[in-house]
Amino acid sequence: MERAHLYVTNAVKHFKWQLRGKRRLHKTPAQREIDACHQWLEGEIQAVRPHVIVALGATAAKALIGPQFKVSVDRGRFVESPLARYVFATFHPSALLRLREEEEKETALEQLVKDLKLINEALERP
Repeated sequence: MERAHLYVTNAVKHFKWQLRGKRRLHKTPAQREIDACHQWLEGEIQAVRPHVIVALGATAAKALIGPQFKVSVDRGRFVESPLARYVFATFHPSALLRLREEEEKETALEQLVKDLKLINEALERP
C-alpha cells in the first residue's frame, strides 16, 4: 500500500495514560469517550470519502463498526457500512508487540499479514 494513498487518523482524539515506572501506558478509552469523538471522525470520513476504511484495534473497530464488535472474534472480514464501500477491522500492530508467547506472536502476525493482503486487494478494486 502506498502511503500517499492512505489517510491515517485516530478514532479518539485524546489519550489517557498511566505512569508505570518511567513509561506512560495508554489506557483504553471508555465508550462515552469514543462517542464524544465520533463527530470528528465522521467529518474526516465525509471529507476524505475513502474507498476502504481499516480499523486498527478494538477502539477504532468500536468507533466505526459498533460497540458489539470484537476484534479478537470478528476481525478478518469486511463488514457492511454506510461509511465506505469496504470496512475492515484487524489487530492494532502495537498489540502484537505486547504479546508474550512467541507462538501467539507468530500466529497474530500471520493473521495481520493475511488481513493486510485482503485490504490491499480491496484497494485495487475499481
